[in-house]
Amino acid sequence: MIFQLGGDKSVSIRNDLMSGLTVALALVPEAVAFAFIAGVEPLVGLYAAFMVGLLAATFGGRPGMISGATGAMAVVMVALVANHGVEYLFAAVVLTGVIQILAGVLKLGKYIRIVPHPVMLGFVNGLAIVIFLAQLQHFQIEDATGSMNWMSSSALAIMLGLVALTMLIIHFLPKLTTALPASLAAILVVSLAVIYLGIDTRTVGDMASIQGGLPDFHIPAVPFTLETLWIILPYAVILAAVGLIESLLTMSLIDDVTNTRGRPNRECIGQGIANTSTGFFGGMGGCAMIGQSMININSGGRGRLSGISAALFLLCFILFASSLIEMIPIAALVGVMFMVVLGTFAWSSFRILRKIPRGDAFVLILVSSVTVFTDLAVAVIVGVIVSALAFAWEHAKHINVKTWVDQQGAKVYELHGPLFFGSVKSFLELFHPESDPNDVIIEFQHSRVCDHSAIEAIDNLAEKYIKTGKTLHIRHLSAECRQLLRKAGDMVEVNVMEDPRYHVADDKLA
Repeated sequence: MIFQLGGDKSVSIRNDLMSGLTVALALVPEAVAFAFIAGVEPLVGLYAAFMVGLLAATFGGRPGMISGATGAMAVVMVALVANHGVEYLFAAVVLTGVIQILAGVLKLGKYIRIVPHPVMLGFVNGLAIVIFLAQLQHFQIEDATGSMNWMSSSALAIMLGLVALTMLIIHFLPKLTTALPASLAAILVVSLAVIYLGIDTRTVGDMASIQGGLPDFHIPAVPFTLETLWIILPYAVILAAVGLIESLLTMSLIDDVTNTRGRPNRECIGQGIANTSTGFFGGMGGCAMIGQSMININSGGRGRLSGISAALFLLCFILFASSLIEMIPIAALVGVMFMVVLGTFAWSSFRILRKIPRGDAFVLILVSSVTVFTDLAVAVIVGVIVSALAFAWEHAKHINVKTWVDQQGAKVYELHGPLFFGSVKSFLELFHPESDPNDVIIEFQHSRVCDHSAIEAIDNLAEKYIKTGKTLHIRHLSAECRQLLRKAGDMVEVNVMEDPRYHVADDKLA
């Protein structure tokens, strides 16, 4: 196995089980809340949390990561459920899983490596803010008109006091003992205090009942026609993209925290298996959850057993212990999530903003903002695009040339820097066809042809020399670059004396 955790195996099992129980408690209000967002019954969200959590932990590529129903995917589902009903949602979730499995089989998961570090920081910070804002709804109550208003001063004071108590326990308990996960201990202490002291505060049961039976196998009741496919396909593609992006970025974060390495392609397949199965068992689908994953890691959960046990504990809550779980005060769970926010947010980003390049600082802030105001997938895509454009703009300035006349009277242009779409304008401005001698050599030993724009630039330059009755030679071009230049034909005379032995667009790593 790629994951060698070491240590006492019995301790690891105990840690996984205890952290799994803690995570399961935190999953309940999140799953119910996301079900409400998607416009489906609470059990649809709870079944998704169970099924996705169990199967992703079993078949995925990142032990210790927790998956379940998420807000990022729930917001995509709203329109589909409103316009076509929940059965179309189940069908879309099945198709989502199939697309994710294909992404894993085609080894697309490795492309998570192209996400720059500023985008990762922006993702973490934005998601921390989203988690924080999501908790604010628990400080509000719905009035007779359906509007949400802040609690009364006394109720708000009690809520804040219990949240603060939870956070203090989580912060200070590890300094005394690590026998019990701090988050679980905090939930138990605050729950017992509320029950035995008769404190009037909102509980899980005030949100919705979580009692239910085992999920039943259920083929989505939709017409099996092309019309149905065209309805669900756009949603499935977006859901698959959002789910994979959030899962793979969460996996990268946990890799950094645990100093281990996940397997992105296997995670794609695991998420796909989870969603395909969930759609057939009446769940709303899901992906990795950064908040619950951090709770698990901070509580000592490292192995697959932590995710599996979290899902099984959740199922036990639904089947046997709903009345007990519904007694847990919301304040305790909000306190746990606030500690997740504090631990997830990259506070160092404030310190480094003035030390990193302006472009990176802009990308970090941009991704954080877009994550908060739109969704994760859009934020990451925007961040990668902006980072790529900033990179291209910066490296467009790096192409330069040294010139001399060799013993045969040919003028040599020795290029330094990559030739690509961002640098072609500067490249063309380096040459003087009218004043150059009859033979001109472009020395590529310290440069490379990277894309189609570079090929077109060489073609255009060759045409200019041909029109003046002169010949353009290209020297020390690698085999890969020569292959890219095959379109140039007779317009460019290629005179390769040696190859620098570098590779263009080569991906040797799976």
